[in-house]
Amino acid sequence: MTNALQISNLTVSLGGNPILSGINAEIDCGEFIGIFGPNGAGKTTLVRCILGTLPPTRGSIKVLGLDPARAAREIGYMPQGHGAFDSTALSARALVEAACDGDHWGIPWTSKKSRQEVDRVLEVTDAVRYASRPFSVLSGGERQRVMMAQALLGNPRILVLDEPLASLDPKNQALLIECVARVKERTNTTVLFVAHDMNPLMNVMSRVLYLAGGRAALGKLDDVITSESLSKLYGSAIEVVRTQNRVFVVSSEGNVTESECAHHDHD
Repeated sequence: MTNALQISNLTVSLGGNPILSGINAEIDCGEFIGIFGPNGAGKTTLVRCILGTLPPTRGSIKVLGLDPARAAREIGYMPQGHGAFDSTALSARALVEAACDGDHWGIPWTSKKSRQEVDRVLEVTDAVRYASRPFSVLSGGERQRVMMAQALLGNPRILVLDEPLASLDPKNQALLIECVARVKERTNTTVLFVAHDMNPLMNVMSRVLYLAGGRAALGKLDDVITSESLSKLYGSAIEVVRTQNRVFVVSSEGNVTESECAHHDHD
């Protein structure tokens, strides 16, 4: 069976600076992978390689057995933020419709089939009830569900979510994670979920991919998120603290490198 993702000796340098160095990982179809690591660890660089927008310096990455560019239609991508649409006059539904024929953006003249597809993704993300409202007036949590509906158009086999929890309060983080988990269960989609805080995701992840120091560790949370494993990855002393069913990654200087997000959007 073809892997959802096959990463072999992936090395990426930007401007002569090494970002990722010799990463190897195999991710099976249908897994829910949380991708974590400190700022600057290469999470966004890895996402760009998966999407085919950034070629490796060395090594290779295969998506469903194909070069990333050839697998693009099998990937649903939800980027960080949605600043380009913050002041749009389009309704949430029109914003999803506008993306329905792939790369073409414009006034949405939709066929019956595309209208049905838009209905489907709005339903699965629980966004139907506010789909007629302008996107610009929606709360942060509502906007994220609309953007996820857009990413789900065409039934992608892999869903890449880049920091979708940022700026959401705990309630809306939980609602979005529930939505992603529901989509995965219905469709067996492979989920690659980039986040700063692993705690909200602990009950839904199959495995974690942790990036630090240009390297990566992939495995079950209890195997990867340990003081020994992360100290090896960082190349310096790291302490993993578990308290009240939460996990915190603390550097030797006492800085928390993985914890709750500090910025919330209270809906």
